Amino acid sequence: MNPEARPYADDLALMVEASRLAADIAMSHFRKDPEVWYKHGGRSPVSEADIAIDELLKKLLLAARPDYGWLSEEAEDSEHRLAYSRVFIVDPIDGTRAYVAGRPDWCVSVGLVEDGKPVAGVLAAPARGEIWTAHAGGGAFLNDVRLAAGDANPENTALRVAVPDMVLKEMRPGAEASLRKVAGGPSLALRVAAVAQGELDGVFVRPHASEWDLAAADTLLGETGHVLVDRSGARMGYNAPDPSRGLLLATSSKHVPGLLSLLQSTDGH
Repeated sequence: MNPEARPYADDLALMVEASRLAADIAMSHFRKDPEVWYKHGGRSPVSEADIAIDELLKKLLLAARPDYGWLSEEAEDSEHRLAYSRVFIVDPIDGTRAYVAGRPDWCVSVGLVEDGKPVAGVLAAPARGEIWTAHAGGGAFLNDVRLAAGDANPENTALRVAVPDMVLKEMRPGAEASLRKVAGGPSLALRVAAVAQGELDGVFVRPHASEWDLAAADTLLGETGHVLVDRSGARMGYNAPDPSRGLLLATSSKHVPGLLSLLQSTDGH
């Protein structure tokens, strides 16, 4: 192992243990009619499990790493985190709508970034019997089986790409005809993980996704020859003052130009 990756391996071990405990909390409420309320004008559900998991992860992770910052979907954000080189970026339950509805496609997402780059990530999806892990320089794994690096799609076959309706509207007329459009699923983190696994060739991410949706899964991408880029082709950066992002694309490096070319030109805003 690259000796420089060792600290990330230690961080990842901590994150895995914490995420397993978080997954236990999630499963203790799953399909048991957890209390739910709504934010963002009623558009985003939050369950009592989200809050309990957020509190647990923050307590466990920052107790072990007091010199790391914190960004979570369910915690009040502050500029305080911007002073830290390493920051935990957490979504207690990514795919809360599925979770509340009793469907299995949700996960606990725990990411770590250093100087804006993803360096360790865990996606715990207990209702699917899955735990995805990766750290910089150490490979990416699903249930301890290493994910192959590179592009699994045979040449000259249509790419399997998840395209939200909002992104479809930004494509050139007829562009989607060149793709095998596939359903994305309720958890953005698991969608991105499917790109790292080779089950999908690409995922377009609609505007207004946030760092906590992506940080952990982006580590999986980086360890399998994939990237997460904006519409100009620039890599996603983390621990920005505003955690929200515009349109993004997760795919293999070689497919970036072709897939971005399907979008209508824009002034960059």
